[in-house]
Amino acid sequence: MIHSVAIALLVAFALWGCTPGEAPKPPKVEPKPPAVIVQPPVQISATGDSSPLEARKYRRTLTGASQTIWGLGAPIPAFAAQVHQESGWREDARSPVGAQGLAQFMPATGDWIDDAYPELGPHQPYNPTWALTALVRYDKHLWDRTAGSTECDRMAFTLSGYNGGSKWVERDKTMAIANGDDPLRYWGSVEKYNAGRNPAFWNENRGYPKRILKVLQPKYVTWGKVMPCP
Repeated sequence: MIHSVAIALLVAFALWGCTPGEAPKPPKVEPKPPAVIVQPPVQISATGDSSPLEARKYRRTLTGASQTIWGLGAPIPAFAAQVHQESGWREDARSPVGAQGLAQFMPATGDWIDDAYPELGPHQPYNPTWALTALVRYDKHLWDRTAGSTECDRMAFTLSGYNGGSKWVERDKTMAIANGDDPLRYWGSVEKYNAGRNPAFWNENRGYPKRILKVLQPKYVTWGKVMPCP
């Protein structure tokens, strides 16, 4: 009987992986592999378009308007980035100060466009076709009336005028001349000067070309000619 009990104990110790006199070892637990987090795929179209989904339904309209007004070399990615900045591609966007639609025109600017470019028809800020056409038309108006050392400088002046008024652009250029800086160079030259704006408006205005040309434009590189900005 004693012999049988001893044999049973030896078998138990062997199963637990220990020798007589040692505490039984707990069973070994294999660590679980870390969870695999699957990131959602970037939604790229068959043509390689990685622009925001909400923008793509307007691509044809913006392309047609841009090429009609600016020609086949129109800087469409810059215009797309501008719409992105203005309204986030929301047709019904309305700012606290009353700017409306995709292009965020103020009512007074819409009235001015009616008079200056009647071929666009009565202003309809919440109509995507009118808004996008008016945006590139107004940009061309500003582009034709300013100058820059490079295309990027000239577009920065254009965008600054769209956001804050072309008269301020010219006043800032005059101030740059008075201080010995190049009035044709926006980046690192005219952008430093404030000829009298409210500081908050000036800061917003200076961020506008930078965000459009250097941050948002790369999202639309497949849409057409990119405005080269180092």
